[in-house]
Amino acid sequence: MKIPFVDLKAQYATLKDEVAEAIRGVLESTQFIGGEALASFERDFAAYCRVPYARGVASGTDAIHLALRALGVGHGDEVITTAHTFIATAAAIVATGAQPVFVDIDPDTQTIDPRLIERALTSRTKAIVAVHLFGQPADMGPIKDIARRRGLFVIEDAAQAHGAEYQGIRTGALGDIACFSFYPGKNLGAYGDGGAVTTNNAAIAERIERLRDHGRTTHYNHAEVGFNSRLDALQAAVLQVKLRRLDEWNDHRRRAAEWYTAELRHSGIKTPFVRTGSTHVYHLYVIIANERDAIRKRLDEVGVASGIHYPLPLHLQPAFAYLGYKQGDLPCCEAMAARSLSLPMFPELTRDQVRRVAATVLAVVGRERHHELQREPVAMDAGGGKV
Repeated sequence: MKIPFVDLKAQYATLKDEVAEAIRGVLESTQFIGGEALASFERDFAAYCRVPYARGVASGTDAIHLALRALGVGHGDEVITTAHTFIATAAAIVATGAQPVFVDIDPDTQTIDPRLIERALTSRTKAIVAVHLFGQPADMGPIKDIARRRGLFVIEDAAQAHGAEYQGIRTGALGDIACFSFYPGKNLGAYGDGGAVTTNNAAIAERIERLRDHGRTTHYNHAEVGFNSRLDALQAAVLQVKLRRLDEWNDHRRRAAEWYTAELRHSGIKTPFVRTGSTHVYHLYVIIANERDAIRKRLDEVGVASGIHYPLPLHLQPAFAYLGYKQGDLPCCEAMAARSLSLPMFPELTRDQVRRVAATVLAVVGRERHHELQREPVAMDAGGGKV
């Protein structure tokens, strides 16, 4: 039996009747843009994130773009973020006219290293985009301390961390504004593109609401030039059904992660590190191994899907060559790109599936290390005997 990287069919089978009913309600209402389905989801998602305001938008990328716009980030500004993330994080910065400034990561958590942020600050720095990577929040305490001292905004890129917590505070409530993606494979995924912005600030929420809808204040009155970035009602209805199960699904992800970690404990492979005081929701289960490519090849041969997040850090992407970064500038990001491997992770993952994946990984690691020992030169004594 093949093991998929994400099994959306298994998830759909558990809630298809609820989803069908929710979609039917939208179809019968004919309120496809805006309407009660969107308003209801926004209320529920805000409550879930423990903030007063949530505004649905067209995608996670748009969520970051509009968040930056709402905070006044634009031409001439610099925004600090990590190079170990999907390109959307930095592309949204560029879309405002600002310039991304990449900072290296903590090698344990793979999130942005707060100790390196201060030295990257300039008079042009306007904000910090902290990426909650793979399901674990960035180290928000020191990041927010830096921001307070320097008068900077903090934006959470929470696209991979729905329901994660940092020191008892849920993602979505940790910065000035937070951005979520509802891409289908996320912990909370729609049946198409979608995203949301959350905040504790009423003025920011109002600006997001305006920017996502052509800058309008009334039907034909536009206070500013905005965008068409609305979360449609059908997606909102699907998301509201799924939101009711998000905590349960996250618990199942943590259980699967515990199984993986137990199976790989004595292998020499680096398994995910969870920062004290943080709650990881394992959007991805990422291991670090020198034998990464051999492991992935063997997994593919036996029908197990895997992924690499991310094989080329943003500072080395051709799209950002104009920024002038070079190989060696962010060594931890580059090391992770060369050695990280994402194993199958979804709430319906079984213990037997985890054992099969882990056994394949362990077999490759054992074989590769045996070959390495055979290739090592053997020291000889003066008489020709082995030392």
